Amino acid sequence: MSALALALALGGCATAEHQLPPPTSAPAPPPPATSTPAGAPVDVHSPPLPGMPPVSDPHNVYSDAGANMLNDVTKAAKPLVYVPHTKSGDVWVIDPVTFAVVGKYPAGIEVQHVVPSHDMRMLYATDDLGNTVTPFDPNTGKPDKRIPVIDPYNMYYTPDGSAAIVVAEARKRLIWYNPKTWKQESETLTPNCAGIDHADYTPNGRIGVFTCEFDGRVAVVDLQTRTLLRTIDMPKRNRHMGPQDIKLAPDGSVFYIADSDQNGLWVLDGAATKVIKEIPTGPGAHGLYLDREAKRLFVTNRHEGTVSVLDAYTGAPMTKWKIPGHASPDMGGLSADGKQLWLSGRYNDAVYVLSTDDGHLIKQIPVGKGPHGLCVWPQTGRYSLGHTGITR
Repeated sequence: MSALALALALGGCATAEHQLPPPTSAPAPPPPATSTPAGAPVDVHSPPLPGMPPVSDPHNVYSDAGANMLNDVTKAAKPLVYVPHTKSGDVWVIDPVTFAVVGKYPAGIEVQHVVPSHDMRMLYATDDLGNTVTPFDPNTGKPDKRIPVIDPYNMYYTPDGSAAIVVAEARKRLIWYNPKTWKQESETLTPNCAGIDHADYTPNGRIGVFTCEFDGRVAVVDLQTRTLLRTIDMPKRNRHMGPQDIKLAPDGSVFYIADSDQNGLWVLDGAATKVIKEIPTGPGAHGLYLDREAKRLFVTNRHEGTVSVLDAYTGAPMTKWKIPGHASPDMGGLSADGKQLWLSGRYNDAVYVLSTDDGHLIKQIPVGKGPHGLCVWPQTGRYSLGHTGITR
């Protein structure tokens, strides 16, 4: 979560230099639906979103993002790890072979995540307080000029690549941008979704489920018409550090939702209509990552300094890995070969590199203040849905 969003959620107000600016342009109406008749229900059985790459294997929507399955674009990328910092406002770049920091670049005030573009040709560091995204060229690891964007706590893309979805956490809304011109197109208000931050999509690419950290619920959005369909309360509505990261099961049967205050996961049905069970993992459950075979789900327990390993299809606990010392594993991603899990240490100014074989700590790397949504690059897959590297 951002510092500003937390202050607003707790009833505070922004300081003068951090007042939220007005949108840069009047939002245009969303594009009309083209394949679903007006009034027809939009659900997991609807036809795929037009323009979305087809699902190769319904039993594993991540089948095209297996170990070393780089595409023609990502094959040219320089292997690097990008670490954004919420406190020091910069992005540190790490060589994953030597574990050395090879670059430090100012990127704003409160830099939250490094997000790969839909076509995987660019990475964007999101600065919610500075209202910009900083593009990084993955072929060189170097930044370019910042782009004005309203409150980019997090960022996603529609599966067809037609829009960038800025998750404006402090504003309780999604702001839709043209990803080529960065002109604002429309907004989707989510007034009952305080702390909107993380998302994942149904296999057909039509429905997005966004977590509401400060409201103890999720918001379900039609990604084509850009409308809010419904909100779904968790069985216990934690509003301090509630629902956070979310991950679709490989077969699309359920969504796993990490809830830090609940110390575990809620399991939402694949149609995004109801919560069906709870899975305890550990204090501060936060980030969710799949192995390259999409058989195991890794859950970072930020307050316990552990990573729970679950069966990706059933959610059954398999094992738990303890990071030595006082650790705070947060967000990150896997190496292209799937052998390493890289995680930011949010409260310890560190990055952890874990073996995905047995969870042992390969390396702990000191970094800047408040490391958050780090991005390991390149990632495998055909296209990116955003965040720190959700690829399919």
